Amino acid sequence: MSSRSDKLLLLDSASLYFRAFYGVPDTVRSADGTPVNAVRGLLDIVAKLVSTYHPTHLVACWDDDWRPQWRVDLIPSYKTHRVAEVVAGSPDVEVVPDPLEAQVPIIREALDVLGIPIVGAAEHEADDVIGTLATRAGMPVDIVTGDRDLFQLIDDSRDVRVIYTARGMSNLEIVTDATVLAKYGVHAAQYADYAALRGDSSDGLPGVAGIGEKSAATLLTAHGDLAGIVAAAEAGEGMPAGQRAKILAGADYLRVAPTVVEVVRDLDLPAIDDRLPGVDDRRREAAEALAREWNLGSSMTRALAALAV
Repeated sequence: MSSRSDKLLLLDSASLYFRAFYGVPDTVRSADGTPVNAVRGLLDIVAKLVSTYHPTHLVACWDDDWRPQWRVDLIPSYKTHRVAEVVAGSPDVEVVPDPLEAQVPIIREALDVLGIPIVGAAEHEADDVIGTLATRAGMPVDIVTGDRDLFQLIDDSRDVRVIYTARGMSNLEIVTDATVLAKYGVHAAQYADYAALRGDSSDGLPGVAGIGEKSAATLLTAHGDLAGIVAAAEAGEGMPAGQRAKILAGADYLRVAPTVVEVVRDLDLPAIDDRLPGVDDRRREAAEALAREWNLGSSMTRALAALAV
């Protein structure tokens, strides 16, 4: 291992393996016909991220519960459109294509054989794991995701930034507070309140009726945060009558929205060794055996090469 300044790379795993699944042809299969396009794509993503951003620590953050009931209890529409079916007495099911679902265990096995820890938390999303690990890290943090919700974790003073994948792995965007401010008119620390106000159809958040992106940014600039906006509306001061009426009409929603939108930052997570493990003979042999079993070929080779540096 060459000497590097400490840096933690946090992977929003589901976001990345969905991207891999849709980015690599499903004709890529193992000898028994099992599709492995998502596995190979994710290995290539890991190789690129490690080679480009040179982390010393790496964690694959996992959705142990992609739609926690406690969030649904507060806002029933939360991620409703992503539910494939609801079965009485059973967890909600996200719309995961069968060919991808079959690959998730192989993805976990591939990460494990490479020595990359997988961390999830009961009744919480990967976002909450990321929030907790980023908050307690004593080093710079790069968060890799296609989810704008995680912009709320950006903190220039602590060198926490997002590597945003929405435009593809060949066009990654490093998002800092300045980026968020330029695009949305609010600071990263205000992003959760901004999302709650204007709503987010991708997460089933209704927002406050009549408050769009521009109005949300203007209100946050004037009043700092949701609490300040609600206080001003209740006092009848510092905002136009029309906006005040909309905020007051949305008061019940605004009381619960922050709990749903804000990423949890204080989970009781198990201690893990997240330092890049390097590649010794034993790890290489195990990884190459897995690659032969599932036809992971050059993708595993590239991941091993990146992790060995």
